[in-house]
Amino acid sequence: MFPMDEIKELIRTIPDFPKPGIQFRDLTTLFLHAEGLRKAVSAMADAYRSQPIDMVAGIEARGFILGAPIALELGTGFVPIRKAGKLPGDKVSVEYELEYGKDRLEIHTNALERGMRVLMVDDLLATGGTMRAACDLVEQVGCRVAGLAFVVELVDLKGRQRLTEYRMVNLVEFEGE
Repeated sequence: MFPMDEIKELIRTIPDFPKPGIQFRDLTTLFLHAEGLRKAVSAMADAYRSQPIDMVAGIEARGFILGAPIALELGTGFVPIRKAGKLPGDKVSVEYELEYGKDRLEIHTNALERGMRVLMVDDLLATGGTMRAACDLVEQVGCRVAGLAFVVELVDLKGRQRLTEYRMVNLVEFEGE
């Protein structure tokens, strides 16, 4: 077993990025480490292996890096949840609030079938706003959010409180922004 402490050690902290006082948790250093990445993907998939999952959805962009291999591990397809303006063709979207304005997430209209159980994946849970919007989008098209999976949870930002109705798994926690 690859201890979660070792996964945590592979995540670089960059102080004062993108602004003073922020401790940026950079998962690209985990992604560079083949064994660490494999163990992170396996651990997130293992948390849902016994659950009925029809599809995995990952949020742009690091959710793609994790979500696609989790989908392979679970034997499902993968749906990218994109930022506005990135998908061609017919799409469904949801607008959500950010601390500095608004943003929009989109999926193709034919990406999910009504009634599917969807595992939602992203690299990091901070305030929960983006994942909340992604869950709303999946539910808007008639699917059920089967669970949430993150590598990192920034516990001080209390994102979990915005997502209490869902089963949630995170591999490591950090305190402090």
